[in-house]
Order: sequence, then C-alpha cells, then structure tokens
Amino acid sequence: MNPFFIEDARVPKALRVWFVVHFVADILFAAPLIVAPVAFGQLLGFESIDPITARMVGAALVGIGTESLLGRNDGPESFHTMLRMKVLWSGTANIGLTVNLLSGAPIITGGLLAIFVAFCALWTYWLLRLRRHMAIS
Repeated sequence: MNPFFIEDARVPKALRVWFVVHFVADILFAAPLIVAPVAFGQLLGFESIDPITARMVGAALVGIGTESLLGRNDGPESFHTMLRMKVLWSGTANIGLTVNLLSGAPIITGGLLAIFVAFCALWTYWLLRLRRHMAIS
C-alpha cells in the first residue's frame, strides 16, 4: 500500500473532495494573477492594477491551494489546522472585498465576494463538524 494515498477514515471523503475543488479554483485564479496580472485585472473590470500585489495574491492562492491538494489524505489534525487557516483567509477577504465594494470597486468585486462568502461558509461548516466529531479544540 502506498503511504502517500492512505486515507484516514476520521475525515469525511466529501471534505477531501472539497480540498481538491479548492485547489483547482485557487490555481485557476492564481495562474493569470502571476503570469498577466494587469491584463487579467483589466479583463475583470479593474482600471488600476498593481502587478506586485496581484502576484502576491496569486502566490498566496498557489500556496493555499497546493497545500489543500497535498494534504487531502492527511488526518483530522492537519485538516483542522488547514480549515482554521481557510476560515481566517476567506473571512478577512470578505471584510476587504466588502469595503472595496462599498467604495466603488468594479461589479466583479461582488462576484469575488460571493465566492469568498461561499468558501468561508463551507470551511466554517467543516471546521465545526470536524471539531464536534473529533473533539478538537
């Protein structure tokens, strides 16, 4: 048996699948942010793009998404740590995107906010469920 593909039955398969989905979503956004930040930003309706900031966001997405993929077969303690980080990341992104939207950001900001709200709700659900199941604090 390959130790890299052992699944811990204490972590629901659906959560493992969501980690893979999250990897795909992160990479789909990260690649254009890193490769062509100005063109990608303008495509989304942003007039002014800071390529350094855009590439830093892309790098964060690569890190978070790739760790989701690499850790998808880990045990509950690893998932607990990753879920806490995902809730913090998406929750603070929600605050920032809301402020930007209220300050006149392009309409696509509402779509980005909706994505982050959905992921924050998803990760919060799984974090609470995992804590209840494993009695992890």
